[in-house]
Amino acid sequence: MKRHNEPVVDSDSVTGTDKNQQHKTPKTISEVFELALKSGDFHQFSPVEGNFPVRIQISYYETLVNCTKINRYIISEIQQHIGLIHDLDDLKNIIPFVDVKVTHDPEDVGNKLIKGYVVLQLNEAEHAFLLVNVNQADLGHRMTNETENEFSVVGPKVGFVENIELNIHLLRQQIAVPELVFEEVTVGSMSNTTVMIAYIDGVTNDQHVETARQRLTAADADIVFDSSILDQIISDHTNTPFPLFLSTERVDRVVYAIINGQVAILSDGSPYVITGPSGFLDFFVSPEDYYVPWIVGSFFRIIRIMSVIFSVFATPLYVAVLTYHFALLPETLLEPLIISRSHVPFPPFVEAIFLEITIELLREAGARLPAKIGQTLGIVGGIVIGQATVHAALTSNILLIIVALTALASFTTPIFRMANTIRLLRFPFILLAALWGGLGIVTGFLLLAGHLLRLKSLGVPYLAPIFPFRTGNFSDSFIRAPLSYMTNRRNYLKPKSLVRYRPKGDKEDISNE
Repeated sequence: MKRHNEPVVDSDSVTGTDKNQQHKTPKTISEVFELALKSGDFHQFSPVEGNFPVRIQISYYETLVNCTKINRYIISEIQQHIGLIHDLDDLKNIIPFVDVKVTHDPEDVGNKLIKGYVVLQLNEAEHAFLLVNVNQADLGHRMTNETENEFSVVGPKVGFVENIELNIHLLRQQIAVPELVFEEVTVGSMSNTTVMIAYIDGVTNDQHVETARQRLTAADADIVFDSSILDQIISDHTNTPFPLFLSTERVDRVVYAIINGQVAILSDGSPYVITGPSGFLDFFVSPEDYYVPWIVGSFFRIIRIMSVIFSVFATPLYVAVLTYHFALLPETLLEPLIISRSHVPFPPFVEAIFLEITIELLREAGARLPAKIGQTLGIVGGIVIGQATVHAALTSNILLIIVALTALASFTTPIFRMANTIRLLRFPFILLAALWGGLGIVTGFLLLAGHLLRLKSLGVPYLAPIFPFRTGNFSDSFIRAPLSYMTNRRNYLKPKSLVRYRPKGDKEDISNE
């Protein structure tokens, strides 16, 4: 179901402001504060009211500082000694912190703000600022969580938690630029859940942000339990089994999405963050691809894509060949197949459905039980049931091997929600193969391709860069090219700043000029 009356980004018609634009560093303190005020976690106020010789303004990011220390050692001290404060030196003397310094540089103020400093200013017209380091080293909560569903051997293993403030803190630690903006939206008529839209100002296309903002604001829900509810609420198409937003528990995956010009949506109470616009190929990318040499990363990525194709089509091809297309079998394979199926009383379709449902039952049972018991059930149950079905002549050895391999192949998909979709797709293809053989498989593939061509994520085609075809974006799609070839962001996202970074060689050439 397509949404109407909302801004939709068309990848062919919308253009960025300047493809080669780099984000500009704020030059004045008003620009620094204007940029910071776009984020919902930035606070700016005066700790004292009344007629005093000076007016003090305090500014900080709530998610980066220790608010308890600010209230106890900064605001309290200012309120007690306000009559003695005439300049920044007086203010500096009453602040009981070691890392306190005075600066006149607005750029320094912006850099320190995103490092967890509090900025104190006397009389807004003055251009001197007191910087106090109140970075929260101990949050008193669970800071990090090892990823459970998106494990990687190489690279960081830090995941999000259920506290949205801690999640914002984790993102600000990785993206330490003032252009990182968090817009707050309240969703849920009964839950009043805090939701944050994260993006980089000057990089992310404004229409993507506006589309996400409008859909969240217009969301009609009483309670939002998890970010997956938001995914369904703001989705471009509701009648599709494919996830249109990438849901992840990994901090590094969200960081990579944001710096590439995508929008991230965080929900309070959820350890998962959704990012968009997301494409079909994004769901087969693992962060580990970027932590190993590009040849190794590309090999693993191709293996995943081939595994998905095998997982969807292997069992349907078995049913189609044994039901309609015996002539396609080589003579050397006929005898093992005949021997394997000689005592099986069911047609290939019933045999395949029986085994596929058995595998799904084992998988679901293992997922619902405690981890150690679930693993034991999956291994022992698979071996026992597999051997029993073969000896009972309910299925053939060859199909048992094929179904086991398809189950293993589906596990290679890094994103769990896409893995569920791949598992589901096998069943309609098996049915079509039983009805019309190879013609049924081709028909199913054409219907699937047509459905994927119609899908969009925040207005961006789901199959990009395959459709619309963008040759410049294939460096990070089916393969992972060397970093020197991944200097630009994906142009089908229409980012305001197309260039991510310049290779070292380019920098040397520029310096030599």
